[in-house]
Amino acid sequence: MGTQNFLPSSDFSQIKTASLTLEDGTQYTGISFGAEKSISGEVVFNTGMVGYNEALSDPSYKGQILVLTYPLIGNYGVPGSESEHNLLKHFESDKIHTFALVVSDYTHLREHWNAVKTLSDWLKEHTVPALSGIDTRTLTKRLREKGTMLGKITFEQDTEFYDPNKENLIRTVSVKEPMEYNSKRGPRIILIDCGVKYNIMRNLLKRDCHITRVPCDYDFFHRAFDGVVISNGPGDPKMCPETIALVKRCLEKEIPTFGICLGNQIMALAAGANTYKLKYGHRSQNQPCLEAGSKRCYITSQNHGFAVEAQTLPRGWESWFVNINDNTNEGIKHTSKPFMAVQFHPEHSPGPVDTEFLFDSFLEKIRQ
Repeated sequence: MGTQNFLPSSDFSQIKTASLTLEDGTQYTGISFGAEKSISGEVVFNTGMVGYNEALSDPSYKGQILVLTYPLIGNYGVPGSESEHNLLKHFESDKIHTFALVVSDYTHLREHWNAVKTLSDWLKEHTVPALSGIDTRTLTKRLREKGTMLGKITFEQDTEFYDPNKENLIRTVSVKEPMEYNSKRGPRIILIDCGVKYNIMRNLLKRDCHITRVPCDYDFFHRAFDGVVISNGPGDPKMCPETIALVKRCLEKEIPTFGICLGNQIMALAAGANTYKLKYGHRSQNQPCLEAGSKRCYITSQNHGFAVEAQTLPRGWESWFVNINDNTNEGIKHTSKPFMAVQFHPEHSPGPVDTEFLFDSFLEKIRQ
C-alpha cells in the first residue's frame, strides 16, 4: 500500500485531517474544509480551470468523489441563490450532488463581485466532505494509469467502498412529478429528466420552448408535444431500462428526439447499439470533437464515464462526432429520421459555447 502526503507546513493541532483511500490501497492524507463525515464513491477527475459551482451542482456527478486538477480552488467563492424561470441562475441544480471534493490548494478568501459565501461554507451547508493539501496531479496520474477506482474519505469512522454504477442513479436525481416551464407559445418539449442540468432548460426557454419536465420513467405519450429531449445524468445507462423503453417508443413513432450526454447513450441503446465504460472518462471543458465528414473541430465541455460503441450502430444510424483525443464516439444521428444526440454538453456551463447552435438544429427538425 502506498501513502501520498502533500500537506503544507502548519500547526496540525488547529486543523482536521482525513484520508482518501483508493480501492487499490493507495492512501492520501488531506485537510478537511467541508463536512466532517466519512463517504465512499467513484473517484474521478476534472481538468477544467474553473466551474466548481456548476460541477458540484451537476447531477451527473451523483455518487462520485470529484478531484480537481487545477491547483487553486475557492478563490471566487460561491454566488447567491437568485432564480429565473424557477431555476437557480448560477447553479445546475438546487443542491450539491457530488459525494465529496478533493483539491490541491483551497483558499478561504473569496474575491468576486457576486460571491456571497465561501466554497467551504457551501459544502458544509450541504454536508459534503472536502479535502485539500492532496497532490491531485499525482492522484490523477494514478487514475489515468489504473483507471477510475472506488475510493472513500475517512474521518474517525471507517466506511465500506460503494460502487454507484451498480444502481439506477437517475431515479434518485429525476423529478418525481411532471413540471411545466414557460408559456405555451413555442414548441412543446418533453424533457426526460435523467438528472438534467439547468442550462439545458435555460437554452430551451430562451428559444421560447414550453418545457414539460418529466420523471425518467414517466409515460408521457398521452400528452401533446412536438419533440423530446433526453437529458444528461449519472451512472451506467444500462441501469435505466424504463427510460430506454420510452426512447425506443419515440424512435418507433419518429418523434424528433435530441439526446445529451447520458441521453446519447440511452438513444444508442434504444436504437439497438451498445455502450461501455471508459477507462477514466472525459471531464473537462476543453475536449476537441470533430464533426464526421468535415474538418470542423469544436471545443466542448464534457462529463461522462460511459460511451457509445459506434461500430454497433444499426443500419440507418451513423456516428456524428468523434473525440480527437481517443477516437471515442461523441454523437450519433439517423440518416433520414429526426433523431440526434451528442455525448458532450452543448449547453456548456461551464465551458465554451461553440456547440449551443445544436439546440437550434433540433428545433429546426421539429418545424420541418
